[in-house]
Amino acid sequence: MAAKKRSFGRVRKLPSGRYQARYPGLDGIDRPAPHTFRTKREADVWLAERQAELRAGDWTDPDAARVAFGSYASTWITERGISASTADLYRSLLRNHLAPTFECVALGDITPAMVRAWRVARLDAGAGASSVAKSYALLRAVLMTAVEDRLIRRNPCRVKRASVAPTPERPTATVQEVYDLAGAIQPRYRALVLLAAFTGLRWGELIGLSRRDMDLDAGTLRVRRNVAELHSGQRLVKEPKSAAGKRTVAIPAVIAKDLATHLTVYAESGPDGRVFIGAKKATPRRNHFNKVWRKACDQAGIKGLHFHDLRHTGNTLAAATGASTRELMTRMGHSTARAALIYQHATAERERLIGQAVSAVVEQARKEDPKPNGHAAGT
Repeated sequence: MAAKKRSFGRVRKLPSGRYQARYPGLDGIDRPAPHTFRTKREADVWLAERQAELRAGDWTDPDAARVAFGSYASTWITERGISASTADLYRSLLRNHLAPTFECVALGDITPAMVRAWRVARLDAGAGASSVAKSYALLRAVLMTAVEDRLIRRNPCRVKRASVAPTPERPTATVQEVYDLAGAIQPRYRALVLLAAFTGLRWGELIGLSRRDMDLDAGTLRVRRNVAELHSGQRLVKEPKSAAGKRTVAIPAVIAKDLATHLTVYAESGPDGRVFIGAKKATPRRNHFNKVWRKACDQAGIKGLHFHDLRHTGNTLAAATGASTRELMTRMGHSTARAALIYQHATAERERLIGQAVSAVVEQARKEDPKPNGHAAGT
């Protein structure tokens, strides 16, 4: 009796005694198995799996997965339609953290074990945990697109929470520390410190302010621009990245006089004049200002405080007034409630501590005066 003709693929026995399997892909091209098989049954099982993939629409072209990660990731960034500053960040992460390991590796050759080993190696090499988390998130996003493009079947990035950047709690300057810093820093930056601390504006938003954005009579300022610095040193003047970033913020009256003095003495003239400029009339750069900032911190005896921490001070003070989540979101320029809830939680924790302190005072008073009527002796 003649042997039953195979309905899908072909299997042949090699001179070595092992078996080779081949099958036609969707493009009609014969695709050999990447390895030979010990038995004919193993080859048949492998062919059955490929046939099931083709029927279910899960088949991927094994040759397509030979694309190198580096070139695919570069194209991915270019075609993403993201802002110049975000693309600059992605290229920096790709260049400094991903390319040294994955640049020439084919997409189909990246395995979960390789990803785990890369992550551990970066952390062991002293790379910042936040940078590694962001790099992992980028790697996962690029490979997810490769899955969608049907270049690979599954995303090899499977480390739980590896893309969650750690956010250690940053210090918050007290009001007195803010004024100590404002007094210690170069006079032309006094208003910058006060405005950062008591309005919660970001560095790029502060540097982007012009005279027409300030209305001291109404006690408000408008945030409508942001200055971003790329790794190349190029600066981009752009609108805030979200609609929530465009906002009007109330200026605390306590710093109105300082702002008026600054506008008179240091700001550029004209309605479009920049509010904050350096001694040589240039827009301050973050790395240059950091030197001035560290010197002021040393002079004020304050350690471990970054300029961005002043934003935390402003947001914490705003939350302490009892502002609602929506009001905090508007003031902070956030489109989601996550950050606002963090500051509200901090305020609630402070309230709990105050309650405990009051309780301790009451208990101590009761110990000192055990009389039933509750009045101290002699009163």
